[in-house]
Amino acid sequence: MTAEQHKAETVSLLQDLGLKEYEAQSFLALTQLTTGTAKEISEISEVPRTRVYDAVRVLESKGLVEVQHSSPQQFRAVSIEEATAILHQQYDTRIDDLQSHLEALDLQPEIDDSDRMQEVWALSDHNAIESRTHTVLEDAESEIVLLVVEEELLTEALYDRLHDAVDRGVDVIVGGETDAIIAKLDTELPSVKAFETELDWLLGPASDDEIAISRLLLVDRTTLLVSSFYPDDDHDESHEQAVFANGLENGIVVLLRRIISSGVLPVATPTR
Repeated sequence: MTAEQHKAETVSLLQDLGLKEYEAQSFLALTQLTTGTAKEISEISEVPRTRVYDAVRVLESKGLVEVQHSSPQQFRAVSIEEATAILHQQYDTRIDDLQSHLEALDLQPEIDDSDRMQEVWALSDHNAIESRTHTVLEDAESEIVLLVVEEELLTEALYDRLHDAVDRGVDVIVGGETDAIIAKLDTELPSVKAFETELDWLLGPASDDEIAISRLLLVDRTTLLVSSFYPDDDHDESHEQAVFANGLENGIVVLLRRIISSGVLPVATPTR
């Protein structure tokens, strides 16, 4: 990534956190100066000088910039640590406010349990799938069976939720597709039986231009999540999608439960 690309990405991230383009560009310019005038900020950021004053006023109101009322006025950015802390707090506050407003609205109508028997939902985006995986693990009451195909999925957040499940008395059975995954699971989860899956025919191998399963999760034998990497030619990389199914009598859950049981459960004996 070139310096210009790095700057553009930084401006984009600042915009994602609530700053407008000129505000983000002006703040970035000030991080490159000990102090700066509107003219200097404009020269570095290419923000029109007349717009720099408006941008800096907003940045000052957010606590991101300090102003010295000299002639000409001098501006300086707060430290990177202080700026990120301020933006983090503002972001968290917005999330909390959003949650409060959503909860204040009318609740969704209750769903008959019989309707849930045939629930099958599609999920896209790696972060959304990660979030659903963590939620399902947190809700586990009796048993977790997790098969990991992609080593990148072995995150600290995943380990934390599996450890919490063990502490709650949930039976946790984990499997990996490769020796490296097995070794990591064995190291991070010593109280859980890690095994090599016998479902190679289901999981792969897949070539670069084929769909490849990345994780398979079955919780309490009623909730299923299967994610796959789909080749994305436009970005020259894979993106992740998933199927989420729920219900003891859901056909997909029943089928995958039997397949998993035939390939995993007979050879897995969790240790405490």
